[in-house]
Amino acid sequence: MSLMEKHAIFEKNSIVLLLGIVIMIAIGGLVEVVPLFYLKSTIEKVEGMRPYTPLELAGRNIYIREGCYNCHSQMIRPMRDEIERYGHFSLAAESMYDHPFQWGSKRNGPDLARVGNKYSDKWHVEHMINPRAVVPDSIMPGYPFLAKTELDTRHLADVVKTNALVGVPYTEDQIANVAVDVAAQKNPDDKNVDAFLKRYPKSVARDFSGQPGKLTELDAVVAYLQVLGTLVDFSLYDDKANLR
Repeated sequence: MSLMEKHAIFEKNSIVLLLGIVIMIAIGGLVEVVPLFYLKSTIEKVEGMRPYTPLELAGRNIYIREGCYNCHSQMIRPMRDEIERYGHFSLAAESMYDHPFQWGSKRNGPDLARVGNKYSDKWHVEHMINPRAVVPDSIMPGYPFLAKTELDTRHLADVVKTNALVGVPYTEDQIANVAVDVAAQKNPDDKNVDAFLKRYPKSVARDFSGQPGKLTELDAVVAYLQVLGTLVDFSLYDDKANLR
C-alpha cells in the first residue's frame, strides 16, 4: 500500500480523521505546556523594573478608561522596521506589573512602549488637549477635560492594595503613603519628595500639567506616559538582540 493510499484512510473515514486531529493537537499542546512545569518563571528578570507610583497608576487607569489602548499598542515586535521606529523590542518583564497589559496589535496611532521622555510634558499636555496643535495630521480626539478634572484620589490606596493582592510587590510603606506620594510627585518642593523618591527609584517629581497647586487627571496621564520604557537600561540587551 502506497503512502497516498494510507492517507486515504484518513480522508474516507471521518472518525479516524477526527481521532488523528485530536492526537496531533494533544501532542502539540503537551510540547508547549509540559516545559512550563519545570520553569520557576516564564518572565526573564530585568534590572530597573518597579511598580508604578500611585500617580502613574492613576494615569494608567485613566488611559484604560478613555480607551487609549484601542488605537495604541505597547508592544514593539523584534523586527528591524519596528525596532528602528520605536526602539528596543518589548520585554515581558516590562509588563509584569500591568493588570491588564497593554500589548495588543491595534495601531491607529503609534506604539507607546517607549514614549517616556521622548517628548516634553508641555508637548503631551498640548497633544492631549488638542492633538492637531502639535501633529497636524493626527486623527486622535482631544481630551481637554482631563486638564479641568481634579484627580480623585479617594480610592487610590485601594487600587494599590488590589494590585498588591495580584502580585505587584507594593510594600506596606508604599501602601501607607499613597496620598503623600501623589502630592510629592506633583510638587517637587513638597517636604516628602525625598521619601517618595526613595520608595520609587527612577521616578520624578514635577508639575506635569503646568498647573501649580492643582492636581488633575492630566497630571496623572502625563506621569504615566513619561514612565513608559524608561525603567530598563536597554543597552544591556542590545548585544542579545544583535542591534549594535
